[in-house]
Amino acid sequence: MELSGRTGAGRSVGSAGSVEELMELLHDCRGAWDTPDRSGDPVDLHDHALQTAHLLRRSHPADKELQVAGLVHDLGHVLRPGDDAGHADTAARAVRSLLGARVARLVELHVAAKRYLAAVEPDRTLSPQSALTLRAQGGVMGPAEAAAFARDPLAEDAVTLRRADDAGKVVGLDAGVMDDWRPVLELVAERAGQPSDRGR
Repeated sequence: MELSGRTGAGRSVGSAGSVEELMELLHDCRGAWDTPDRSGDPVDLHDHALQTAHLLRRSHPADKELQVAGLVHDLGHVLRPGDDAGHADTAARAVRSLLGARVARLVELHVAAKRYLAAVEPDRTLSPQSALTLRAQGGVMGPAEAAAFARDPLAEDAVTLRRADDAGKVVGLDAGVMDDWRPVLELVAERAGQPSDRGR
């Protein structure tokens, strides 16, 4: 299912079939917010995506999949506005076929990583919106759930993504432009076995 065409509350929910479609969706994040009434985070989803990806590029310059996961992790807010509890799963489904299983799994785990960090670092400060949505997303993990999360092979990377997610909410920070990420998305898509948009 393509992502082209809007529904009443956002785009139709399916999977991004090409880097071009994904770029269109990322550009649609400009002026879109994590909460429809703009009561949530202080930057729009476009700036948040760029800041998160920029932080991951700086801390993990060789891990293109992790950077891309940071870029696309909140697309569920555009695809299903208001669905805080399910936005990670929605975004993961949208990018899995294009960007591969690891990127999708990291996107899927970024909410679980918040719940995990709330358990193992109880004094850690969350943004007011993240603290509010934590309850809707299952709350702080209990000991057994936290132990199970820590055993996931991608747990460490998911926590890294989560920390960048939490830090990437600075009003006015210049984190580059979205089009600069097209070659990285093309590279990750090629590695995932998808045809490139290059040369079109």
